[in-house]
Amino acid sequence: MTPRQVQPTPTDPTLRYRLGGRRAWMVLSAAISVYILAVFHRTSLGVAGLIAAERFHISSAQLATFTMVQLFVYAAMQIPVGVVLDRVGAKKLLVTGVLLMTGGQFAFAFAGTFDAGVAARVFVGMGDAMIFISLVQLVALWFPPARTAMVTQMSGVVGQVGAIVATAPLSAALHGVGWTWSFAIAAGVGLVMAIVLIVVVKDSPYQDHHRDELKMRAVGRALKLAWAEPGTRLGLWSHFSVQFGATVFALLWGFPFLVSGQGLTPGAASGLLIIMTVTAVVTSPLIGVFVTRFPYSRSTLILWIVGSIMAIWAVVLLWPGRAPLWLLVVLVVVLAVGGPGSMVGFDLARTFNPPTRLGSATGIVNVGGFVASLGTVALIGIILDKVAPGGPSTYTVDSFRVAMSVQYVVWVFGLVQILRFRRKARAAVRRDQPELYAAMRPRT
Repeated sequence: MTPRQVQPTPTDPTLRYRLGGRRAWMVLSAAISVYILAVFHRTSLGVAGLIAAERFHISSAQLATFTMVQLFVYAAMQIPVGVVLDRVGAKKLLVTGVLLMTGGQFAFAFAGTFDAGVAARVFVGMGDAMIFISLVQLVALWFPPARTAMVTQMSGVVGQVGAIVATAPLSAALHGVGWTWSFAIAAGVGLVMAIVLIVVVKDSPYQDHHRDELKMRAVGRALKLAWAEPGTRLGLWSHFSVQFGATVFALLWGFPFLVSGQGLTPGAASGLLIIMTVTAVVTSPLIGVFVTRFPYSRSTLILWIVGSIMAIWAVVLLWPGRAPLWLLVVLVVVLAVGGPGSMVGFDLARTFNPPTRLGSATGIVNVGGFVASLGTVALIGIILDKVAPGGPSTYTVDSFRVAMSVQYVVWVFGLVQILRFRRKARAAVRRDQPELYAAMRPRT
C-alpha cells in the first residue's frame, strides 16, 4: 500500500460493503461486461475495414477517418470525463456510455453514406470514452489497494473477450447475415447491459464518500494537481508509447496488412488477431505480478516492451518480400504485450495521486495511448493513399512497408518523454515521500 492511498480497513465503520467482498465482485462483473462490449465496438472495424471500404466507396484515408474520429473523440473526452467522474460517479457514466455506444452502432448499422458512418463513430467514441475510466475508478474504490493493480490487469484481460468476438465471429457474421444485421444485433446487447448496470452497480462501498462533498472548483483544482504530478505524466507517456502499436493493428490496419500486404486469407488473419488477444490475456497477470513486486521498475518494464515491439517490426518490415507465417505470429505476440503493458500507466497514476483525484489522473493517462493511436492511424492512411492511390485493392507488401514505418517516429518521441518524466518522478518522490521511495526501491 502506498502512503497516498490509505483507505479504510475491511472492518472500518465507514464501509457499507467489505472491500473485495461479494458485492465488490458483483459490481466489477457488471462493469467488465460493459467493457467487453466497448472493446467489441472499438475493434469491430478491424475485420470490417475492407468491407467498409467497399460499402462506402472510400479511399484509404477515408477508411482511416472512421477510426480517427472514434479515437479523437475518445482521447478528447478523457480529461473532461475524468473530471465528471470525480463529481457524479461511475454508475451514471457507465450507463450514459453504453447508451451512446448503442445509438452509435445502430446508426452505423444502417449508415449508407460516408458522412453518416463518420457521425455514427462519433457517438461510439463518446460512449467508449466513459467506460474504462469508470471501471478503473470502481476497482480503486471497491478493492484493497494491495490488490488494485492485479484486479485492474485482470479487468483489462477479461475485456479482451470483446476483441476476440470482433475478429472471427464478426467476420463470419458479416459474410453470413450482412453488415446491417451484424452491427444492429451487437448494438442491441447494449440495452441489456444498461439495465444490468442500473440494477447492480453502486459507486462506492463507503457510507460517506468524498465525492458527496466535492465541489466543481475542487474538481478543477484536482485536475491541475494531477497534471502537475510528474508521476501522472510518466503514466501518460508510458501509456502513449506502449499502447498504440497494438491498438492501431487491432482497430484498423492489422487485418488489411495481413490480408492485402502479407497475402493471408481472411480466416488466417482473424486467427492471428485472436492469437494476439489470447497473448494479452496470458501476459496480463504476469505484468500485474511484476508491477506489484517491483514498483520501482515499472517504467523500465515499459521501455523493454516498447524496445521489443520496435525490434520485431524492424525484422518484419526489412524481410525481403512477404514475411513467413511464423514471423507474423511472433509479431502479433510481441505486439499484444503492449495492451496489458499500457495498464502500467494507470498504476503509476494510482501511486502518485490520492483517491480524490484518481479519476482526473486516470483520464490524463488514458489520453496518451489514444492520441498516439489517432495520429498513427491517420499517418498510415495518408501514406497508403500516396503509395497505393488505387485504394485497398492495390495494397501490397511494399506499400505497407513504407506506411508502417511511420510508427517509429511516435515510438522515439514517446521514449524520450518517458526517460524525461521518469527522472522527474523519481526525484520528486525521493524528495517529498522518502518512505514511499524506500518502499518502492528493490531490496538488496
